[in-house]
Amino acid sequence: MNFDQKAIIITGGGSGLGEATARTVAAAGGYPVILDLNEEKGQAIAEELNGLFFKTNVVKEEDVQLAINGAVEKYGSIQGVVNCAGLGTSTRVVGRKGVFPLDEFNFIIQVNLVGTFNVIRLAAAAMMTNETNDDGERGVIVNTASVAAFDGQIGQAAYSASKSGIVGMTLPIARDLASYGIRVMTIAPGIFDTPLMGKAPQELKEALGKQIPFPQRLGEATEFAHLVKAIFENPMLNGETIRLDGAIRMAPR
Repeated sequence: MNFDQKAIIITGGGSGLGEATARTVAAAGGYPVILDLNEEKGQAIAEELNGLFFKTNVVKEEDVQLAINGAVEKYGSIQGVVNCAGLGTSTRVVGRKGVFPLDEFNFIIQVNLVGTFNVIRLAAAAMMTNETNDDGERGVIVNTASVAAFDGQIGQAAYSASKSGIVGMTLPIARDLASYGIRVMTIAPGIFDTPLMGKAPQELKEALGKQIPFPQRLGEATEFAHLVKAIFENPMLNGETIRLDGAIRMAPR
């Protein structure tokens, strides 16, 4: 499946990996449907790319359903979803400030894992009624995990749990949706130069880049988007997680 004249929902599309994906979709003739909490950035990118924007909390069913309904109303159908919305934290289970607050742990799980699943289930319901293409496909879903799903560092208990949950549900959801011709894949990025990383000093970025075997630099958001495009275009990619990390294996800290 290519992007040409296809409506693709992108959560977290207002910045970073999501923004790069939205730009890649638009450059290939597709219609990016950006879901983000940042109304200013999301709306500006949607207008620039001739797409749609919906201010969306991915954990809220009504927000996500409203966005999907709006996209279907505008374009007739949706053919893809790229889940990039998420957040991180660094809190030890027990530290100098006490024990890890359970509310904080729950919040990370809700946004990263439950939010991803919420978008998947509602988008899949919309895509299952699509006409099939020549490969029998009705839609493609790409999720974003992290190498922390496998190599979680000190302080990443909640983040790693949320991202490993995304990895763990990839295959069963792909199997659930196979009969409808909907593929499900996950990308696990390593250390990427996203807006969050943009706040770090240049020396820290360079030091982090040197930890990556090759290439010895931070990943670029466009490289993530390039892989998303390749997944959409290759019908045999299904039910798997791809590490996009330059062969890094994260140290404990």
